[in-house]
Order: sequence, then C-alpha cells, then structure tokens
Amino acid sequence: MSPTLLFTFVFGYFFLLLGVAWYTSRNSNNDTFFIGNRSSNWMLVAFGMIGTSLSGVTFVSVPGTVGVGSFGYFQVVIGYFLGYFVVAFVLLPLYYRMNLTSIYTYLLQRLGVSSYKTGALFFIISRTFGATARLYLVINVLQIFILDDMGVPFWLTTFVILLMIILYTFKGGVKTIVFTDTLQTSFILIGLLICVGYIMNSLNLDFGSTWGELKSHNYLHLLNTDYKSSGYFLKSIIGGAFITIAMTGLDQEMMQKNISVRTLGDSQKNMLTLSLLQGVVVFIFLVLGGLLYLFAINKGGAFQQVLVDGKQQMQFLLDGKNIIGDNIFPQIAFNYLPPVIGIIFILGLISALFPSADGALTALTSSFCIDIIGLKRNEVWTENKKKNIRITIHMIFALIFFLCVLVFKWIDNKSIIDIILKLAGYTYGPLLGLFAFGILTKRKISDGPFVPIICLIAPAICYYISEYSATWFNGYQIGVELLILNGLLTFIGLIFISKGKGNETGAVL
Repeated sequence: MSPTLLFTFVFGYFFLLLGVAWYTSRNSNNDTFFIGNRSSNWMLVAFGMIGTSLSGVTFVSVPGTVGVGSFGYFQVVIGYFLGYFVVAFVLLPLYYRMNLTSIYTYLLQRLGVSSYKTGALFFIISRTFGATARLYLVINVLQIFILDDMGVPFWLTTFVILLMIILYTFKGGVKTIVFTDTLQTSFILIGLLICVGYIMNSLNLDFGSTWGELKSHNYLHLLNTDYKSSGYFLKSIIGGAFITIAMTGLDQEMMQKNISVRTLGDSQKNMLTLSLLQGVVVFIFLVLGGLLYLFAINKGGAFQQVLVDGKQQMQFLLDGKNIIGDNIFPQIAFNYLPPVIGIIFILGLISALFPSADGALTALTSSFCIDIIGLKRNEVWTENKKKNIRITIHMIFALIFFLCVLVFKWIDNKSIIDIILKLAGYTYGPLLGLFAFGILTKRKISDGPFVPIICLIAPAICYYISEYSATWFNGYQIGVELLILNGLLTFIGLIFISKGKGNETGAVL
C-alpha cells in the first residue's frame, strides 16, 4: 500500500478535527477550556469517553492478548463495571456538591495544602508518563508502516502529531474535546466493525460459526481459577473495580469531562452508559483478536514454544515473523488484507491515539494551572493574563510529551510500555489512599512533609513486595491488586499521622 496515500488520509482526518475545533471554540474562555462552561451533553461525553478509555494501546494490544490469554482480559472489564458504580454514586456527588473544577481541590478543602499538592503532583506524573507511553506506541506503528518508507524521521513525526493536537485543543479545551472525542470514537467503532466483518467474510463465517471456531481454539476461555496467578479471576475483578475508581474517578482527565456536564444526574447517566458501552466494545475487540489469530492460522501461522533468556516463551510465527501480541493486528491489516482495510486500520488507530493524548494534555494543563500555580484563585491577574499563562503551560506540557516520546524511542524496548503503564498502579495508589482517607474518616492531617513522604514510601514498599511475592508466598504473583495494596498502605500511613476531627467539607457523604 502506498505510504503517501495513507499519509493523505491521516492529514485529511486531522483537518476534519481542526474544523470541529474551530467551530466549537468560538467565544471560548478559561472556563470553556477547563470545564466546557458546564454545558456538555452527557450522551456526547459518554460516547466520546469510550475513545479516551480505550487508547491506542487497547486498539492494538487487546486483540493481541487473545492468542495466549484467551478472553481473560474481560475479567478486568467486569471489575470496571463495578467501579463505575462507585464513581457515579460516591465520587461524582462529592465533586458536584463542592462545585469543583479540579477534583484535587477536594483534598485542599478536606486535608490541607500538603495533601492537595501531593495528590495533584502524583496525577501529573502518572498521566504524563502514561499518556506519552501510549502516544509512543501509536506513533511508532505509524512510523514503521508509513513514514519510514517516506524518509520522515521519527522526531518529525512526533513533532507534527503533537502540533496537530495543540492546534485543536489550545483554545477550546474540554468543550472541543467532547466533540472531537465523539468523532474519534465513531471512527474507532466503524473501523473495528468493518475489520470484524471483513475477516468473518474472508473465512466464510457467520456469527454462529465464528463463535464455534473461537470455542474450538479455546479462545473463549474467560475465568482464570489459579489463585496464585496474577490473572486469577477474583483478583482481576476486584482489581478492575479499583482501577476504575482510581484511574477514572480520581483522574482529572476523565473527571474533567464528566463535571463539564450540566447536572449530577446527567453525569451519572453518562458514567453508567460508558460502563456498558465500554464492556461491549472491549468484547468486540476480543472477538476481533480471536478472528485475527484464526485468519493467521488459515494463512499458515502457528504457535510454538521457544526458550528466551532461559524462560519458555510462546510465539506465533507467520511467514517467519513472530506476530504474537501487539504485532498481529497491524501486520495482518497491512500485509494480508486489502488496502482499504489498511486505511481503516490507520484511521481507527489515530482515532484511538488522539483522545488519549488530547485529553491528557488538556487535563495536565488544567491541573497544573489550578492546583499547582493557583490560576483560578488568583484575583490579581486579569482574565487575559490567565489565558496567556494557561496557553504557555499547555505548550510546555506538549514539549514534555515530545521529549518523553523521544526517550521511549531511544530506549527502543517494547517492554518499556508495560513498565510505564504499570507505573500507574504505583502512582494512583497514593491518590486512592488520600481520597479514601478523606471520605471514610473525619480525622485531621497537619500540613507538612509527612503526607508526601508516606505517598512515596507506600509505592516503594509495594514494589518490594511485588518483586518478591512469588518467593515469599509460595508462587503467588501480585497482579492488579497492587493498586489496592498501595492505597491501603497510604491509608494506614495517613491514620498514623492524623488526629481528631478535621474539616468536614468533604467528609463522609
């Protein structure tokens, strides 16, 4: 397929986003950027957040997991569904009652400045690394399959994509993102369904026979009953619930869109609708994964065990290439399917890229402006000066994104993605502990260095336990419950440094 043709579609897609941004950002101000003037339509927010919650990592990784893990990933998705109820009926009422723009302002009012700044900084660090890791993964796919053949260097690809994101987010912010996310989610779903339909047709399968083929290859296996495994079903479900509570309910990027909805009731409907839609979409991605492996087997692909660094590792070879995991979708889309499917794959991939990057850039700008430098609380600066400061911070974070993506490319280690994404379990744990302490207790914490120290010690202990859990606990492996353990250790640490009753502004609901 012609790289120039693919590149043309990428730019055409971007100009469509730019047109939407121009239309939605007219007469915008700082409130438009931060919370969309609290006028967002809940249905648009719910639909658009599917794209944000999936990201480019999901687009290429979830189908790839089926080869080894079958439908086991859906265990975590079941947990997500439970977590969304907690976010909808515990956290959202709190945020609306306190009329928050940054959700970390809750920590300021309930626990004090030290807890507030610590929570905001943990979010900024985690979201920066997580978003740039996802950005790197997608940019690298575009680079390998399109831009290397055109002689375009990786740094220029990264620069241009970030410039695109800046151009359509720097003015309208959340208000623009609500609409662009809706457009991008539509492209993701259309691309997903077309790919599923085409592969089913090429294998002469209907819905019934597809299910039968997936079952015969053991791809439908769902529950992992090995309690020592990191993927044990109870750990996955409970961990998935807490992942949603922490990475959605305690995440400024995700909540910034929710609290841009006019009323609490509409925001809750948005959250519950998102939980259902996300479950359906992830399930279809898993079906696509099974179909991709069936298609590759039909083309002569086969699984085999190989010894890598002294450990047995599963590979899936097709025409001499190992395409197991993240590689299977792009390899088949570009090398074994018609050009139109390759174009649809690229549009779906960049549609998954932009929501995770543009929302993160906007949320990081908002959190730094509001939580770190106190932009909204400053009564001396004029509205125009605040706007200029906000735009400057936006550009600085874009530069940080650019540098982080280049570092990932320089390291050039695929495992770095897993490592950086796992970092979320360490950085969101203290946030979970801080919010849980504020909501579940009425105790007071004095401002000082103890809160950030506890929030650093808890992840360090968790890392140590995770590294040696198999040795200490007869083969037991720490999985997604790492987040819960991290939050619990933070909570216990806060109990030790607290006393009496604190400010009940945000206390027990």
